Amino acid sequence: MSLGGHLREFRKRLVISVVAIVLGMVIGWLLTPVVWDLLREPIRRVAEMQGREVQLNYTDITSAFDVKLKISFFIAIVITSPVWLYQIWAFITPAMTRKERIRALGFLCAAVPLFLLGCFAGWLVLPNMVTLMTGFVPQEDASIITAPYYFDFVIRLMIVIGIAFVVPVFLVVLNLVGVLSGQSILRGWRVAVLLIAVFTALATPAADIISMFILALPMVLLYFTAATIGLLHDRRVRKRTAQLLDVPVTSGVTE
Repeated sequence: MSLGGHLREFRKRLVISVVAIVLGMVIGWLLTPVVWDLLREPIRRVAEMQGREVQLNYTDITSAFDVKLKISFFIAIVITSPVWLYQIWAFITPAMTRKERIRALGFLCAAVPLFLLGCFAGWLVLPNMVTLMTGFVPQEDASIITAPYYFDFVIRLMIVIGIAFVVPVFLVVLNLVGVLSGQSILRGWRVAVLLIAVFTALATPAADIISMFILALPMVLLYFTAATIGLLHDRRVRKRTAQLLDVPVTSGVTE
């Protein structure tokens, strides 16, 4: 495919993803009150546990509207994840054979649950983060948190961790299309573990080792799972190639 063809394909996939997310925001707008309460739950827990006043603060007249729009966008990203993940897969794998497409589609089906699992993992560590960071506030003082900043932090945390959980799936897809070998993925394990450690350290407070471990462990396991799948696929390819080379070649001319 030419460069112009790639650009047209990219535009097509991008437009489909954007339209799906916009439509998802309409549904998200209706679901916002429920999700708003769920995302606010860690603040309520901290107030009960620490026996202090902890509340979200809306500093200007448009803050609540901005927050509702952001939550709607977050809901849209989650509920349309099958659509935009499929578009990414379709853009990466246009040159695959029919058999490889079916196999890659199977791995894509794992991407959506992994993205949702990553978002859920972010939700699990969130209360620990809020409790830890608000614990530095002196007991005599009230903790008044700016609502837009808080929801930005929560939404960004959950989406980024969700995407991080999906990365191993795309490593497998790149292996299927021949861009990465299983050995290449495995050889990079030291760099991968270091990057995962840095990522989880940035995503969690420095003193919250438990949350960092909760995030890092499944990401490391997913990386090595991707490497194992890549190695198995490469072995199958080598066997198939060897079998083809062993088949005697005939000229096709009959006497």
